[in-house]
Amino acid sequence: MTSEPGNVEPGKPLPLWPTGSAEIDGIDPADVPRLTPYLCGAEKPTGAVVVCPGGGYFLRAEHEGEPVARRLNEFGIHAFVLDYRVAPHRHPAPQHDAQRAIRLVRRHAAAWHVRPDRIAILGFSAGGHLAATVGTQCDHGDVAAPDPIERQSARPDALILCYPVISFDAVSHPGSADNLLGPDSSDDLRRLLSAELHVTADTPPAFLWHTGDDAGVPNEHSLLFAAALRRNGVPFALHIFPHGEHGLGLAPEHPQVSAWAALCGQWLADLDFGPGATTA
Repeated sequence: MTSEPGNVEPGKPLPLWPTGSAEIDGIDPADVPRLTPYLCGAEKPTGAVVVCPGGGYFLRAEHEGEPVARRLNEFGIHAFVLDYRVAPHRHPAPQHDAQRAIRLVRRHAAAWHVRPDRIAILGFSAGGHLAATVGTQCDHGDVAAPDPIERQSARPDALILCYPVISFDAVSHPGSADNLLGPDSSDDLRRLLSAELHVTADTPPAFLWHTGDDAGVPNEHSLLFAAALRRNGVPFALHIFPHGEHGLGLAPEHPQVSAWAALCGQWLADLDFGPGATTA
């Protein structure tokens, strides 16, 4: 069983896993995964987004965490920044952390004024790979689990992928792949973690953005995923901005690219994530 956090304090991290869990048994306390809430103060239930910063599965970039959460709050949407496990921890640890984060938010939706059917996941770069993996390898929960959190579905209701790593197969990203899977990982494992190969008609709708001259993660990753979504009839929005280096986050120094946040906010509003949403 796990503790039930109930009321939360904005900006105060919550542990994802109970003390003594097999998931975190014996790991360094600095590596213990956690979820930090940034609630928007909406009086009615509204949407929520789990935010996964990037960092090549080696670190988690701070500018892709709290600032993004607070921007989502401006749209009347709750945000939860995920500190998932990175190297030396390997797959499936980050995936388990992201799934657990969605389950935790869904479990406490009523207490936190979250619509349980409007929980998205957002990721930058390698965090985008994590978000795409969770969105294409959906886990709907175990109704017989003794832990009530594990009974919840981990399927996100929408994906927001920001200059994401998508493939370890077609165009690859050796740094992220090696950190997540190890340098000697098999071709089969790399294909398993190539999200474009696992899109189905049940994949959640997606918002993607990239820049045309991103040298860190080529925009072919976003194009591959968008093409797979199109083939399977999944709604998506795709924005390729002409210029901008990798890892821009909210891109405050790039006025054209920074428009992605407002575009994403409108996209979420069109999906009924915003304030004033009523419980389904």
